[in-house]
Amino acid sequence: MIVVDVALILGSYMIGMLPSAHYVAGRKGLDPTREGSGNPGATNVFRVAGRRAGIMVFAADMGKGAAATGVGLAVGGRSLAALCWAAAVVGHVLPAARRFRGGKGVATAGGGACVLFGFLTILGAAIFLLVARLTRKVSLASLSMAVAMACLILLSGVPLLEASVVLCLTVLLIVRHQANIRRLLTGDEGSWKPGS
Repeated sequence: MIVVDVALILGSYMIGMLPSAHYVAGRKGLDPTREGSGNPGATNVFRVAGRRAGIMVFAADMGKGAAATGVGLAVGGRSLAALCWAAAVVGHVLPAARRFRGGKGVATAGGGACVLFGFLTILGAAIFLLVARLTRKVSLASLSMAVAMACLILLSGVPLLEASVVLCLTVLLIVRHQANIRRLLTGDEGSWKPGS
């Protein structure tokens, strides 16, 4: 079983590496790492390639997290699912195939959270939408959701392994947003324009 578990975790990392932003934006002749913010994620693709492209990337990135976590859950239960979830997010954020330069992991983390934590993910999404609507700052909304989700999950009394994964992923998401945090503190962070 250990061999199967390791194979699934490595497979989850490879799923996370799938470059959805590059594929979708590339169909329009765009490189998301050279356009806009330079981040290969849904928000940047939305800005540089349009609403439909952004939604496609968001759905694909969420799907990566959900698929990896779902397979882990089906094969080995919640512990393996949590490890597969973490591997998929790390694969998205630090893809070996792209010199470890990936996205920020919010959608991929959200996809896995949907599988493992269901209703709490709905609360997290509500927090994201509320903060995004009030501030027009997607980065602030993402950070608020990540921290709130971590608190809600930990307060729900999950097992130690799941709690550890949640904490590690939350720290990873915060670290990946450090440039956004600096801009938020200086008032230079760009605002979300839904109609763009």
